[in-house]
Amino acid sequence: MKLIRNQKGFTLVELAIVLVIIGLILGAVLKGQALIANAKVKRTYSMEREIVAAVNTYLDKYSKYPGDDNAVSTRWAGLTDGNNDGLISVMSTTCAAATATETCLAWREMRLANLLTGDTTSAVNPGNPFGGVVGIGTVAALPANTQWIGFTNIPFDVCQQIDLQYDDGSSATGYNTGSIRGSGNYSTATTGTFTLYFQF
Repeated sequence: MKLIRNQKGFTLVELAIVLVIIGLILGAVLKGQALIANAKVKRTYSMEREIVAAVNTYLDKYSKYPGDDNAVSTRWAGLTDGNNDGLISVMSTTCAAATATETCLAWREMRLANLLTGDTTSAVNPGNPFGGVVGIGTVAALPANTQWIGFTNIPFDVCQQIDLQYDDGSSATGYNTGSIRGSGNYSTATTGTFTLYFQF
């Protein structure tokens, strides 16, 4: 049997350098993921603020809520008037392009008024940063005569973070009190997604 001489492998120093480089790359990737997640959280909250501003601007301009506007057909042909009861009824997160309910028409009317971007011929719900959609209006499970903006498909930890930062989420029952609420108890959840509601 012939022996092969002068075989070379990695030295301990070279292996250590490779491991340090791999560690730096993994750290950068994880930090990048955290930055992306934080950006989505901030975008969700800022999107809610933009929608509230659009609703209030519409209210100032036309003295009625979008969707609830009983004079909208005189402003834009082909739209169905709301009942002008002071509420956008009843929140839906499955609006089709031609849906004529108050909750769906609110999106189209705000687009037609140049308060939100999007297709002015469509009442479809806008998307949110977590792959869900946004709804607007009253919600049967939440206090009567209150209006909400709902973001679907929000991870439990993001719900917790937003509630803690902007509302009363410091208690185990924070999900069903205050002006930010959830479709379930995200305060004690360890998995799952929820619809996160913001009162306006």
